[in-house]
Amino acid sequence: MASIITRRTLLAGAAGAAALPLAGPGASAQAPLGIGFIYVGPTGDYGWTHAHDVGRKAIEAEFGPKVKTSFVENVAEGPDAERVLRQLASGGNKLIFATSFGFMNPTVRVARALPNTWFEHATGYQRAANVATYNARFYEGRAVCGTIAGHMSKTGTAGYIASFPIPEVVMGISAFTLAARKINPNFKTKVLWVSTWYDPAKEADAAKALIDQGCDILTQHTDSPAPLQAAEQRGLFGFGQASDMKTYAPKAQLTSIVDDWAPYYIRRTKMALDGTWKSTDTWDGLKEGAVRMAPYGDAVPENVRREADLVKDQIIAGTLHPLTGPIKDQKGELRVKDGETMSDEALSKMDWYPEGVQS
Repeated sequence: MASIITRRTLLAGAAGAAALPLAGPGASAQAPLGIGFIYVGPTGDYGWTHAHDVGRKAIEAEFGPKVKTSFVENVAEGPDAERVLRQLASGGNKLIFATSFGFMNPTVRVARALPNTWFEHATGYQRAANVATYNARFYEGRAVCGTIAGHMSKTGTAGYIASFPIPEVVMGISAFTLAARKINPNFKTKVLWVSTWYDPAKEADAAKALIDQGCDILTQHTDSPAPLQAAEQRGLFGFGQASDMKTYAPKAQLTSIVDDWAPYYIRRTKMALDGTWKSTDTWDGLKEGAVRMAPYGDAVPENVRREADLVKDQIIAGTLHPLTGPIKDQKGELRVKDGETMSDEALSKMDWYPEGVQS
């Protein structure tokens, strides 16, 4: 059973909410485990938040009456997030998933005050005894997209609609560009920052601006299909984000990175139910199925499909890491030595771009 916690609900008195039973160790065997989700965008964004909500529904399907989930959508990354997290906890949720990077500091603060509640933070790096972190290796999928772009771009210039300059986004831009430059050493990626995760009108405007600057392939780290739709209107191509967006741009989409959070959410819920939950740092990718590639669009030639599949297969086999040296930054300084790969720690704090990125 699921429920949406609205703004009005959150403003209700905490006293009544605090009286709700908490599930977990020591709770009644009949009481379902309360699981809360906090989302940065709407569940209907067809991208990031939609993918997390699919994972939430997978928990319900797997555990039935043993769990009760709820979520709050469209929560701003800042003080409002802390309030929502506290309300989710006081409302009977023992396990809470905070699904955006900007929720990191609020999550840590609330967790410190509520040591008997378990928190999971997506894409962050701060942990505590009751705070776990989890991420997906989206950059692996970006390398597959970059390989396709390197082959198919006639101008040798791709446009990248980017949300915020955080490590998750930076490493994706980097992996995409490096993969494309293996095919075309002169390939360029023009980045346009929109300072939002989800704003279809703003994303569409950014896409059109990049096209007007000579970009003939678009990719994005924002959550609506608007950039793909803009590409389709101009007869160009692009890549979807977080979900398969082919329905919204059937001719334009070359492939899409598909986020599959269900296995992780089911695994962590099972641990919470059986009392084995502990703080961990999890990075899953193509190999684990947390990152998948949507079927290739009709416009992708057979030889390019083979090249993209080879990159994907090598990543899964562990013989290719998309961020392997030598890598020079935009100023020509060597950042990763020949044969070295960037560690997860370095990736989680990445704040520079390789050659070819125009940001």
